[in-house]
Amino acid sequence: MAMAAVRLPSLSLLRYPSKSLLSCPLSLAPRLRHLRPRASAHISGGGASRCISARSLAKEEVSSSATPSTDRKPSSSYEGSVTPRSVDFNAWYLDVIASAELADYGPVRGTMVIRPYGYAIWEAIQEYLNVKFKETGHSNMYFPQFIPYSFIEKEASHVEGFSPELALVTIGGGKELEEKLVVRPTSETIVNHMFTQWIQSYRDLPLMVNQWANVTRWEMRTKPFVRTLEFLWQEGHTAHATAEEAETEALQMIDVYKKFAYEQAAIPVIAGRKSRAETFAGAARTYTIEAMMGDRKALQAGTSHNLGQNFSRAFGTQFTDENGQRQHVWQTSWAVSTRFVGGIIMTHGDDAGLMLPPRIAPIQVVIVPIWKTANDKSGVIDAVSSLKDLLLKAGIKVKVDDSEQRTPGWKFNFWEMKGVPLRIEIGPRDVANKSVVVSRRDIPGKPGKDFGISMEPSVLVAHLKSRLDDIQASLLHRAISFRDSNIVDVNSYEELKAVIAQGKWARGPWSASDSEEQKVKEETGATIRCFPFEQPLGKMTCFMTAIQALLQKYWSECCRFWEGIN
Repeated sequence: MAMAAVRLPSLSLLRYPSKSLLSCPLSLAPRLRHLRPRASAHISGGGASRCISARSLAKEEVSSSATPSTDRKPSSSYEGSVTPRSVDFNAWYLDVIASAELADYGPVRGTMVIRPYGYAIWEAIQEYLNVKFKETGHSNMYFPQFIPYSFIEKEASHVEGFSPELALVTIGGGKELEEKLVVRPTSETIVNHMFTQWIQSYRDLPLMVNQWANVTRWEMRTKPFVRTLEFLWQEGHTAHATAEEAETEALQMIDVYKKFAYEQAAIPVIAGRKSRAETFAGAARTYTIEAMMGDRKALQAGTSHNLGQNFSRAFGTQFTDENGQRQHVWQTSWAVSTRFVGGIIMTHGDDAGLMLPPRIAPIQVVIVPIWKTANDKSGVIDAVSSLKDLLLKAGIKVKVDDSEQRTPGWKFNFWEMKGVPLRIEIGPRDVANKSVVVSRRDIPGKPGKDFGISMEPSVLVAHLKSRLDDIQASLLHRAISFRDSNIVDVNSYEELKAVIAQGKWARGPWSASDSEEQKVKEETGATIRCFPFEQPLGKMTCFMTAIQALLQKYWSECCRFWEGIN
């Protein structure tokens, strides 16, 4: 048995009758805020699966129109205010994306244009993971975007899981195609087609590659960064000689994602294994990292799949082993996507807007010069220029806002909206005193200000780096405290129902069947998120079956995370 968690508007992503994919994002909603969320479409880690929760992360009316809505909030200019999170979390999220200039809607329903500042956050994710992938022996490459439909059909559960979301090309060059093409929803099929040509002997293994690419899944309910028709991600694909090597690889990569979430994004995810019903279409096992958002909903932030030999058997991907015998390879695939950007927004943001962990912030320090007269301006700008050069040499990402069209107060609010961790304020008096004022984004008002910080290079650089480390640690600590205060251990079905009614995550012992899992979903709206790797020791009683079993880490099926829906 293992422990499980269930909840209404909390931790885990809810899925509808689908299977978990790599790590696809929730999509764009056709309007920014005028339609109020109803049941809500939460996607749990990817692909075809859809999570429905009491309050939706990505909830909007489904629109069949291919043209953008005319009543959405413009996202081309900063308006200075957002809907309070406590009033309408979904509206707050969309307001922040617009006001912080992260993304806008594309002309086709469900697509988004990622603006430079939003893309810079994605680049920070890429930079960290790219290094980790190469350190673990993977090489980057690229596979075609168009896949023959016959490839998708070769693996039965794969085509079943993906069919509702496929975008097909039937005409090319003005003529009907002999075989329709699928616009890449994920690449397991085309990867196997190529692996079959490249792998002949055990000497060709392991084969470990990754690609940074776009994928398309025809979602009906969309939300910026969280779920869109087209989104960006990385997808790793590996082939191995043994089942043990594939399992080690799948676990290694979910650990890479977990470390990124904790150490860079300051998001305390729960890592574990998906239930059979939530496993990626075509995989033997799916591992996941689940994160609690600010509205206590879950976001499946990344997944790693042990594909076993399902795809290699379908495609005939074989190698000759050391004994001269032909064997099918063992495979994995794993991914995170631009959905992670949405997770960062919803985990750390507040009523003032975005709040970025320093390690992934495109701008770590913004310098705002303040002057009233031309004489004051000259001295202030000279000091600011010197400070900028100093910080750049120290490896700090810095931006100077010396525009004269806006007041300093407007600039303060604007850069707070964009989540810049630190702000330096410098005026004529500061120049005379050879000091600056440093303000923290995570602590509003005077308590977050450090006055009279010396401009002496070693002192200022040390202070700023220390404050950036403090902010990184503070954001993680806050997120951990919030998550843990909203997880409740349950020991009976009645307790589970009560926790769901409170909108919290429930965690409890589970060793029941797939049919019992479906029963809980139908009766309470709760679904299993994962069997966490970290399991309590000792004997516990399953709250559904009253069967007692020894808990042995994640291999026992006792700890599961659930989320409730209306």
